[in-house]
Amino acid sequence: MASYLGRRKFLATLVGGAAAAWPLAARAQQAMPVIGFLGGGSPVTDANRARAFRQGLSETGYVEGKNVAIEYRWAEGQYDRFPALAIDLVRRQVNVIAALGGTPAAKAATTSIPIVFQTAVDPVEFGLIKSLNRPGGNLTGVTILSVELEPKLFELLHELVPAATVIALLVNPTSPFAETLSRDAQAAVRTLGLQLHVLQASTEREFDTVFATLVQLRVGALVIGPDVLFTNGSDKLAALMLRHALPAIYPVREFAGAGGLMSYGPSIAEGWRLMGVYTSRILKGEKPADLPVQQVTKVELVINLKAANALGITFPLTLLGRADEVIE
Repeated sequence: MASYLGRRKFLATLVGGAAAAWPLAARAQQAMPVIGFLGGGSPVTDANRARAFRQGLSETGYVEGKNVAIEYRWAEGQYDRFPALAIDLVRRQVNVIAALGGTPAAKAATTSIPIVFQTAVDPVEFGLIKSLNRPGGNLTGVTILSVELEPKLFELLHELVPAATVIALLVNPTSPFAETLSRDAQAAVRTLGLQLHVLQASTEREFDTVFATLVQLRVGALVIGPDVLFTNGSDKLAALMLRHALPAIYPVREFAGAGGLMSYGPSIAEGWRLMGVYTSRILKGEKPADLPVQQVTKVELVINLKAANALGITFPLTLLGRADEVIE
């Protein structure tokens, strides 16, 4: 009998100790801040960029799984997915949202949770913040020179293939920047004395139709507008460029790396790293309203000579000399 009572006392102590330990563990887990990561691409296409974001976090003391958790949400190039994904992160009461795409949706979803964004357009002009130096509200972040560089893409392509008097621009009509890109492109080609066609694709399935139309229109060269859909589809766009022998340029280096002819644009990975740094600073108590928007101003010209050879194009020395990277 004494042995039975002893076992009961031991079990009661064990269960009681475990019950006391569980709340402590739960509280410790709850104490770990949570970042809501709103990505425009996918875990595969944006792996390097997500790594750059985590690098920025680690530079300022936060390591995923150790002292911070990250809830990932991916739009996979579909802009209409952003509102639901942003609302889901708000419902989960994350501590801060890193909007690597879908910033307007995140802004509409919350006025209290801090948001760190990256955008290729002027965030003041598009109503995201009050000013670059004093953003105000619950948003701050990083701007990259993509949309502003669009005229330069036309200039570079015209310098490479001056015989191409008919040039096309490819945009995603669901992008909030499509109208701005088309307007700026019209101004750029007028300056160069060229004719412009604007074509649209909102899914990768439409890429084949776009290139068939370009051939019918006798387009001599193509500028691809900055868009997460086109970044995700860089491999397919580069393959279509070679198949149809149509010189093309894109502002993100993934295009040249995937076999595209040329890219000219900012280091987007650097922008993601800076976002990680700002996210850490907010987790440590700083207010987004007081953090000036940072600008990634360095641009990179990447040339793919293998693609040039396949297209029968010779890069002038003036262009090769300005390249930051030459892929052979």
